[in-house]
Amino acid sequence: MKYFFTLLLLCFFLFSNAQSEVLDAEAKRFLAMTSRDTVALRQMLSDDLVYIHSNGMRETKEAHLKSIKTGAIVYQKMTRKEVQVKKYKKLAITNGDVQVQGLLNNTAFELHLLYTAVYKKKKKTWQLLNWQSTRLP
Repeated sequence: MKYFFTLLLLCFFLFSNAQSEVLDAEAKRFLAMTSRDTVALRQMLSDDLVYIHSNGMRETKEAHLKSIKTGAIVYQKMTRKEVQVKKYKKLAITNGDVQVQGLLNNTAFELHLLYTAVYKKKKKTWQLLNWQSTRLP
């Protein structure tokens, strides 16, 4: 019985640690986006990224980085409200709620989004593989 509880505690620790790693990676990505740090952001994005914005615009990794670097889109603030994480070996899925403020082609926007993000672990780093968001009224 003692070993069962030890194993259960170990499983809980490993699961919560993986969740924490994914949430930390996501928070760092949001920070890199708002500070327009495309050098750091490049490492956080999978080479085969598919990024679908709430307006239906679809970007690859290079297109997403270019939009941020050139200022076509400027993320001024990203505040995550809620998030759940599900981990599957080297994949993780986050479903969350985020408030986003910024500029799109020099036009201000403020959005409340629900999102799904898929991350894959590559060499001990969680990289964004897919993002899709839906605008809430």
